[in-house]
Amino acid sequence: MNRPWKKSDDHVRLAIRLTPNGGRDAIDGAETDGEGEAYLKTRVTTVPEKGKANKALILLIAKSLGIAKSSVSLVSGDTARKKILRIDGDPEDLGKKLETLLG
Repeated sequence: MNRPWKKSDDHVRLAIRLTPNGGRDAIDGAETDGEGEAYLKTRVTTVPEKGKANKALILLIAKSLGIAKSSVSLVSGDTARKKILRIDGDPEDLGKKLETLLG
């Protein structure tokens, strides 16, 4: 299966499918859509209004990777379920953390 992230020189871009109001804050693993694009399935308890779910997503990813939330930013998908996050830091280190996160 493809990985839901792409490494760059100083960051990683992570593809996400977010379920807001999802009952719990969790990362539910990786999945591939019908077009062959991989993404990380996530859910947050927060409702999708005024960017609250996006903020909860950024906090969830930062906590899960053990990094500062200021290192995580939303690149695209502000109001969509599918989003792209930019995670600043060493791409090799972030890649290892993401691999560990997915088991």
